[in-house]
Amino acid sequence: MYAKAYRMDAIAKFVKSRRKQLELTQEEFAIKAGVALTVIRKIEQGKDNLSLSKVNHVLQMFGHVLGPVNEK
Repeated sequence: MYAKAYRMDAIAKFVKSRRKQLELTQEEFAIKAGVALTVIRKIEQGKDNLSLSKVNHVLQMFGHVLGPVNEK
């Protein structure tokens, strides 16, 4: 559980900092990313009950996606 929370926290910080670099509000970014404002808010809050496809849709704005990673 701890690892999951840490990963979502890292994603939250990444998305928020990149959005701010673009000087976009959450609402403006949601529109550009093609997702609901609540998706952006949940990601930036580090919520872990999000659809992987929605998170990837947002991350694709920065040329990233989530996928399986070897933890070793």
